[in-house]
Amino acid sequence: MFFSTRSIQQAVLAGLVLTSAYAVAAQAQQASASGEVRRVDAAAGKITIKHGAISDLDLPAMTLVYHADPALLKDIKPGDKINFTARREAGNYVVTEIRK
Repeated sequence: MFFSTRSIQQAVLAGLVLTSAYAVAAQAQQASASGEVRRVDAAAGKITIKHGAISDLDLPAMTLVYHADPALLKDIKPGDKINFTARREAGNYVVTEIRK
């Protein structure tokens, strides 16, 4: 089978475009929001937060269990009003920053 230089270049360019689009989508999987803490399980590294819609993560208003580094949760308790940053990682939602 014969492939011209032009067809190879087009295939490589198409691959780069698809890769770039995926990289941009992966970077967009982080967002900041506010909410109310419902439950904290620092030992398990989990926090349950009731929040409004988070469009950058395609989440409607809901109560959701997030994963978090236990060190982030040490001064957080149910009922706290918080601002947080979360990202999607391998199908899980992870809080990366949290502030009262």
